[in-house]
Amino acid sequence: MNAWYFLCFLSAVSVFIAFANQYLLRLQTTIAITTGSVAMSLLLMALIKFGGNDLAASISEAFQGLNFNLLLLKGMLGFLLFAGALEIDLHLLRQQRWEITIMALFSTLLSTVLIGYASFWVLGLLGWNLPLIYCMLFGALISPTDPIAVLAIIKKMNAPEKISVQVEGESLFNDGVGLVVFTTIFALAFSGAEPTFSGVAELFLVDAVGGIVFGAVLAFVAHWCICRSNDSSIELLITLCIPSAGYALANVIDVSGPLAMVVSGIVIGNITRTVGFSEHSQFTLSHFWHTVDAFLNALLFLLIGLMLVILPVSWTEIGLGLVMIPLVLLARFASVAIPYIGFKRFRTYDAHAIKILTWGGLRGGLALAMAASIPKEVLFVNGVDYHTLLLMMTYVVVIFSIVVQGSTIAPLIKRSIEAQKSA
Repeated sequence: MNAWYFLCFLSAVSVFIAFANQYLLRLQTTIAITTGSVAMSLLLMALIKFGGNDLAASISEAFQGLNFNLLLLKGMLGFLLFAGALEIDLHLLRQQRWEITIMALFSTLLSTVLIGYASFWVLGLLGWNLPLIYCMLFGALISPTDPIAVLAIIKKMNAPEKISVQVEGESLFNDGVGLVVFTTIFALAFSGAEPTFSGVAELFLVDAVGGIVFGAVLAFVAHWCICRSNDSSIELLITLCIPSAGYALANVIDVSGPLAMVVSGIVIGNITRTVGFSEHSQFTLSHFWHTVDAFLNALLFLLIGLMLVILPVSWTEIGLGLVMIPLVLLARFASVAIPYIGFKRFRTYDAHAIKILTWGGLRGGLALAMAASIPKEVLFVNGVDYHTLLLMMTYVVVIFSIVVQGSTIAPLIKRSIEAQKSA
């Protein structure tokens, strides 16, 4: 079975799970899909190990043929970020621009450092002596939040506006920032060169600032074309070119594609939408990109669950992943709580904001894609390939965040809504 056919079948499976969830589990869709795909993975693994099932083996072989890193980082991510950025209200974003900027930059960097040092210390105590730079790499890939599931819950429950904007804005921007941080540390870890402050700063600035500028240029070109078009189909196709050709070009010229998609999505969604589209075309634009977003998210979360089939699962790596969960949560709490000490000097916030941002800071496909990009057979620790160790630890944290955190965030949001009503 070729990769394209396999993805087509997986897409149908993800939609079927979403459909069945309406009548059976009634969970948030992405949580239901992830849970269902993990259950499917365990079943396939059992059939292969105990039954020698040919169909299960062929499915596992087809999944191994997929390049998850390439599929997400070089393809799906651009569409997901652009679709999400289209729905951001620029007026509300401006009101909390400092909070979102600090959370996306400072909190992501602080979380990276905290997780890096904490994992270095804890793994050393457990007899897994990893170099600090490799622990920092784990901190960089696991720090960006990917709260797709919790965003849907927040919108469904009509959560307080400030919380909703902060979660959405931070998640979009720190995806881009986190990928830049990861790329920088990755280059230092595997280039063999001695890290210098100027070298690190140059790598970071070229990638991040270059991505922002490139995103603005993309948005300007698209805006100019859309405003001069009288065909609604052409206008829609122009927006489709941004996360496809535009994202690919960003990767070719080595600037941050994720940040470019966020910037261009915000501009198109807030400026071009009102002056370049008719009222009917605005509805079509929103409906089209909402459908694209829902479809790709369903496929992505199915792939996350099914990754278990191809991972070299062992109780040792699972145990280390479970140890990393509290470290990641504590680092997330610290990276959110510390900025809020300063924020509260200038503005009043929801009493549950820190809890919601901490517990709602889910990890997802981006973390797994970055972990999958780590070279194999470069470093072995206790006879285990560092690539395998990092991927398994990341997988355990991601599954816990999606299934456990995602399914238990609703009570916190409900308390926040009740507190706002009684205020």
